[in-house]
Amino acid sequence: MLYLVRHGRTARNAGGRLLGREDVQLDDLGRLQAREIGQVPELRNASRVVCSPLLRARETAATLDLPVAIDERWSEIDYGVFDGLRLDEAPELWRNWSVDLSYAPEGGESLASLAGRVREACDDLWDEAVEKDLVVVTHVSPIKAAVAWALGVGDETSWRLFVDVASVTTIGPGSSGPVLRSFNQSHHRRSAW
Repeated sequence: MLYLVRHGRTARNAGGRLLGREDVQLDDLGRLQAREIGQVPELRNASRVVCSPLLRARETAATLDLPVAIDERWSEIDYGVFDGLRLDEAPELWRNWSVDLSYAPEGGESLASLAGRVREACDDLWDEAVEKDLVVVTHVSPIKAAVAWALGVGDETSWRLFVDVASVTTIGPGSSGPVLRSFNQSHHRRSAW
């Protein structure tokens, strides 16, 4: 089983700002959410954790008390010049991505590039995930790309998905490959968002 965990909340998330490669820590609520993630039995019983190198993901992963391997491919998308802006301050980013998955903002990364690296990471983990439970602690965009990989659909699907902070998405083996078992689960959270 492959458990995809989005990190706990940061001040940038709370402020409705784009948070790509800026390396910020969890806020107080995010640390509480990370501790709640650390108490989920299915996650604690996994064999290991694969994690984005960004601090907010590493802080969340640390609560599981499992061996952690850092994998750059699970980093958040690079928003380039838009990183740190409020969502409503970047309408051209959304407009361009909605019509062209290969569009890369200045200094940033395209959705197609993100999807390619995440698909490769999923392929590399899959045989192990069929045999053992693995946790990947990552970000909103890589989780959306991994869901598209599991469903065998195009990356434009990301526009139709919402992934909450401190949520868990599960991909398991099916008769003909990966199957989405659960999506955006947050029932383990007692904390408010």
